[in-house]
Amino acid sequence: MKCSIVKKCGSCKYINNDYTSQLKIKTDYCKELLKKNQLNNYRVANIIKMENPYQYRNKIIVAFNQKYEFGFYQEDSHRIIPYDRCLLHEEVSDAIIKKIQSLLKRYRVSIYDEDRGRGLLRHVLIRRAVVSDQTMVVLVCNDNVFKGSKNFCNELVKTFPSIKTVVLNVNKRKTSVVLGNEEKVLYGKGFIVDELCGLKFKISPKSFYQINHVQCEKLYQTAIDLLELKGNETVIDAYCGIGTIGMAVSKQAKEVIGVELNKDAIKDAINNAKANKINNIRFYNDDATDFMKKLASEKYPIDCVIMDPPRSGSTKEFMDAIKILKPKKVVYISCDPTTQVRDLKYFSKLGYQGNTMIPVDMFPHTAHVETIVLIQRKD
Repeated sequence: MKCSIVKKCGSCKYINNDYTSQLKIKTDYCKELLKKNQLNNYRVANIIKMENPYQYRNKIIVAFNQKYEFGFYQEDSHRIIPYDRCLLHEEVSDAIIKKIQSLLKRYRVSIYDEDRGRGLLRHVLIRRAVVSDQTMVVLVCNDNVFKGSKNFCNELVKTFPSIKTVVLNVNKRKTSVVLGNEEKVLYGKGFIVDELCGLKFKISPKSFYQINHVQCEKLYQTAIDLLELKGNETVIDAYCGIGTIGMAVSKQAKEVIGVELNKDAIKDAINNAKANKINNIRFYNDDATDFMKKLASEKYPIDCVIMDPPRSGSTKEFMDAIKILKPKKVVYISCDPTTQVRDLKYFSKLGYQGNTMIPVDMFPHTAHVETIVLIQRKD
């Protein structure tokens, strides 16, 4: 399969490369990164690949131009590159976008013009719950009034019964951030429900939820297996998002404590735990570093830590708190190996060592790779 707009779009750097060669490029990148940072005690394990590396994105965002053509922004610009079919999208997602395109024309919905600051529709966001086959449509608009929205939604849902909710998100700011703070449910309940690692998760427009469902389950299971839990451990899930990995690990631990700064994510996490009837997990809305410093000051007994920080990596204060708390094992999941190796070097100074980096191909055809590392306290 070949992509015709790869040079204009820029998102999928390796889309027209053989998949095996892509995996080698990412593996070699990890090896070179470790070598460059003199982490010679680490080896790179076989990359966890995707069996069918297409149609994996369960979240897509497109914009429209004044001709009602939909597409992606060209790399490093706001020029829209129209497309007909993206190889990373499920077919139903692109079909829904095409239906929305026709409805926008028929209902004469104006398209937002960035230069003039006028027009209604800014973006369309599609979220898919792959296991439950539920779809969410989010119309990001420059106003909280969408004339004819009832008929618009009815036509959309009639054509695509998998659509369980349509949400109007209001973003009046001059910003590259897609979603605004105000939301209005036009159809359904305002969320969809998916299943991950045998658990059900409610997904709202702003929820953080891994884009590649298949690879996410592999990543989480690999991380959990590395901990080798016996069932009597207290585990910290730092930067926990909506609580996905913490709830997955709760089946094998005595207690799980999740901490996340995003208020909406914590609300989802608490509701998800209740929905799954998980009683041995607690969530705290706090900065992960500040929270760990508090636990350290209290000498709270911790056995293991799972950390999945943002691309910027962790902080020295967070890692210093790890040293005080003395968990036996720390599993570090990273979406940017460059900041992970920086943190691994600091962890080694604190007495925590590892020997294996496990790459996970979460986003086939892109240059992106996620990595998992287990580090343990040297007694």
